[in-house]
Amino acid sequence: MRRRFGQIVPVVVMCAVVPAGALVLFGDVHVMPPLWVHFYGVGVSALAATALAIVVAGYGARQEDVRTVVVAGGFALMASLLAVHGLSTPGVLMGANGLIAVTGAATLPVGGCVMALSALPQFGSPRAIPRVLAVEALLAIAIAAFSLVGVLEPSVVPSVPAPKSAPALALLVLGFVVYGALAIRATSTFLLTRRAADLAVVVGIVLLGCALYSALILSFMDLGWWLGHVFELTGIVVVGCSLVWDLRRGRRSRALVGDLRAAELVASEEAYLGARVRALTVRLAEKDVSTEEHTRRVATLAVRVGEELGLPPGRLRSLAIGGLVHDIGKLSVPDSILQKPGPLDDDEYDVIKEHPERGRDLLNELGGFDESVRRLVLDHHERLDGSGYPRGLVGEELDLPTRILAVCDVFDALVSRRAYRPAWTQERALTLLHDESGTAFDARCVAALERLVDGSAAHEEPMLVLTAAAPVPSAP
Repeated sequence: MRRRFGQIVPVVVMCAVVPAGALVLFGDVHVMPPLWVHFYGVGVSALAATALAIVVAGYGARQEDVRTVVVAGGFALMASLLAVHGLSTPGVLMGANGLIAVTGAATLPVGGCVMALSALPQFGSPRAIPRVLAVEALLAIAIAAFSLVGVLEPSVVPSVPAPKSAPALALLVLGFVVYGALAIRATSTFLLTRRAADLAVVVGIVLLGCALYSALILSFMDLGWWLGHVFELTGIVVVGCSLVWDLRRGRRSRALVGDLRAAELVASEEAYLGARVRALTVRLAEKDVSTEEHTRRVATLAVRVGEELGLPPGRLRSLAIGGLVHDIGKLSVPDSILQKPGPLDDDEYDVIKEHPERGRDLLNELGGFDESVRRLVLDHHERLDGSGYPRGLVGEELDLPTRILAVCDVFDALVSRRAYRPAWTQERALTLLHDESGTAFDARCVAALERLVDGSAAHEEPMLVLTAAAPVPSAP
């Protein structure tokens, strides 16, 4: 958990530097812009943002993407409250009223609570879309009714907490908890995917958190209060544009809900890991289909074991890439050896044993692969007791992702049928790994694999289909 937050916190802090710095430097500067600036700058702009969010929610519903419906609906409600806040500016369409304060204070808490629905299981499937739309429609009706009452009878509008008061501070803490949780989930997804669209969601959430501070701590006479409105509108637009980008590319947005699993990186490597990784897997499949299928199974299993052992998102991403390309050095192995329908002789095996170094060299030549990936490719046949190759590393010289990949590579090779032997049962393969735990293989990795196989790992079903019907792989 410490490693996980060690990667997340720097990203969130980086995104907060500019808006938080602006509030620190200029937040308490006294200003008095004309009232029409607030009316048009906030009210009219928020109306446009409301329309955009409604369009996105409707498109998400047609695509049966319940998460987008929840998030876009939440932003539509936020923007509609912000629109009422701007349009109720005293001295333009209305006289003095409490509606401007109440709607301004409610904007961020209401939106955050609605978006938090995305974490609830009852709102997690396409079948929940009518339920989500009903909840959001009822809230929209309530906002419209409250606004109408506030216009007709301003006296019934309740007062709001004064800036820096105890209730305002309590609301600020609660809001920071909600937006902090959303920021952590969005950052976790970004560290897995490294996509600009997912980083944009983190930026948008941070902007909303800064806007919450402005609304509850600063007053109308402070420049920071006005900056908060800019942050709020910008945050809504940034996150909304990210959702639209994913929908237009036929993807479901995952940043706010944080439910992207590392195994999905392997299944959709071009979308999440980039065209370079996809090009290598295609080339490997052209060379030998069974080798490419083996690497994909190993990568999928490795990241599941990595999740079980609590690897942070960045290391899971490297493990996914390393798993997919760990046998890329076999591109240089002659087909007569790679596809030989029988056991290899000593000379042929010596050629096979060159593939880790050749794979590392290929990645070096191509560029764009970090050291952690190149190390996985080079060291996936190393063993804790020094019996592996090509470098004969021992013990602490092997990091945890390398140990995970080594265990998963051997497991898949054993349970897959070969031309010269039948597939082992999963129980027999696990027994071999268990017998060599602490010597050749890391005991934690073997134990995590066992939990995945029997289904006792958290949120996992028994792993029966991953390898049992696997195609014939090439030699390890």
